[in-house]
Amino acid sequence: MKKKITYDIATLRPYINWSYFFFAWGLSGKAKEERASLKADAEAMLDEMENKFHTYGLFGLYDANSDGDDIIIGDHRLPVLRQQKRAGDDSPSVSLADFIRPLSSGIKDKIGVFATTVDIRMETSPDSDPYKRMLSQTLADRLAEATAERLHEEARKSYWGYAPQEHLTMEQLLREDYEGIRPAVGYPSLPDASINFLIDKIIDMKQIGIRLTETGAMKPHASVSGLMIAHPRSFYFAIGRIGEDQLSDYARRRGMPVGIVRRYLAANLS
Repeated sequence: MKKKITYDIATLRPYINWSYFFFAWGLSGKAKEERASLKADAEAMLDEMENKFHTYGLFGLYDANSDGDDIIIGDHRLPVLRQQKRAGDDSPSVSLADFIRPLSSGIKDKIGVFATTVDIRMETSPDSDPYKRMLSQTLADRLAEATAERLHEEARKSYWGYAPQEHLTMEQLLREDYEGIRPAVGYPSLPDASINFLIDKIIDMKQIGIRLTETGAMKPHASVSGLMIAHPRSFYFAIGRIGEDQLSDYARRRGMPVGIVRRYLAANLS
């Protein structure tokens, strides 16, 4: 099952996480007056955007199983990484594959694959005012994330329907109090941006206007892609540093030279 959805700005405004917006501007501290002024400008720009732009979401629901540290999605195999450095307690070293029913069980599980993006014109505005151009770009980033938040909510309650009775406030949603997780490519539990090439094969991201660079980065830049996992005990985590042994194993599972994978995972290497 695959869903392609167009969203208007008015629908997404409640889903914007303003904390990350202020962080992008370096205003996460006590600068209340500056934040109030910036948010007023952002709200005014959103008013203008409502009559011009839309955002787009793509969601696919597939049979899935885990096989070691690979996630099998339909006919595709998506290798993931496992934590190697523990925090010093008894917590296990985990990978996203741990939250998918193993192939050896003989029972199919489900997984969601998604991508969201914005109208490219949000990022390419010819406005000569650097402040307005940056404001538009940071709002585009937040709207792409807001689209992912809204799409995930709709998936849980309707498209996938594993939490049909969910009733959360917006504060609870942004606090991630929902069941399941939505790990995004490039984020701590899924740090390899080249995974986008595999996700693209599964859901065909160009349907919503996303194209990939040679390194797997998405254009428009204000785009999000990743997985939706329903396991009730799943949680977000960071892969952190990995050693040469896992780098070699991951490269083998990706079917890529170690040297190339090393560049993709440079920030995670010990």
